[in-house]
Amino acid sequence: MKAKRPVFVKLPVRWIDAGGLKAFKWQQGGSDETAALMLLAVLAHHMDAEDGTVQLTYDQLCHAASLSRAKVAGGLAILEARRLIERIAGRRSGYRLVGYNPLANWAKFPVRGLYRGDRVQAFTPIKLRARAEMNALKLYFLFAARRSNELNMAPISYEKITEHSGVANDYIRPALNILAVNDLVHTERFTSTRAEGGIAHAYRLTHLDGNRHLGTIGRDSDFDLGLPVEDATY
Repeated sequence: MKAKRPVFVKLPVRWIDAGGLKAFKWQQGGSDETAALMLLAVLAHHMDAEDGTVQLTYDQLCHAASLSRAKVAGGLAILEARRLIERIAGRRSGYRLVGYNPLANWAKFPVRGLYRGDRVQAFTPIKLRARAEMNALKLYFLFAARRSNELNMAPISYEKITEHSGVANDYIRPALNILAVNDLVHTERFTSTRAEGGIAHAYRLTHLDGNRHLGTIGRDSDFDLGLPVEDATY
């Protein structure tokens, strides 16, 4: 019997906190940059909870991420060059997520709800032809890293999104639309005396603590988007 997928895994996020998402740029490699982020998600989904190692063949990676072998090769090369993964010596199809520590510097990263069979359902519509697809994945990783465990959301302004991900203001909304259409992120609106116009936004990853949202925790909290919220990592 196939092992049941975990609800979430512990995604290493120190590289995100250090600004690593800004290295992913459309003009550098275009579709390979998008493929790299898709592959990083799949590798994280399948890593060993103790040591962050992964055992996946090219065929398995192709199927799970809906990518060609050429795009898997290109994406893995980017992840290795940026020290986000490393190959395990003497172990074919073996990888390790760099910086993995099950005790610290991790964020909850959804797994079980994303899969239909052995494939990430949200990745099947991605055609690797648009900058917005890459930006959407950058925001997905950022929201995971900046998520408040108490609120089950990432309360973060457009200004801070740009600062931490490199996604310019004009490109944020198209990226959010892709995340919404593919059921990866819900955008929550709430009133705030600190936000321009009195309305602020926070971003909730789907398939993660689904019973905790503004409908259950209430809308009275005036989240301060200009100050640090609860540390999103553990």
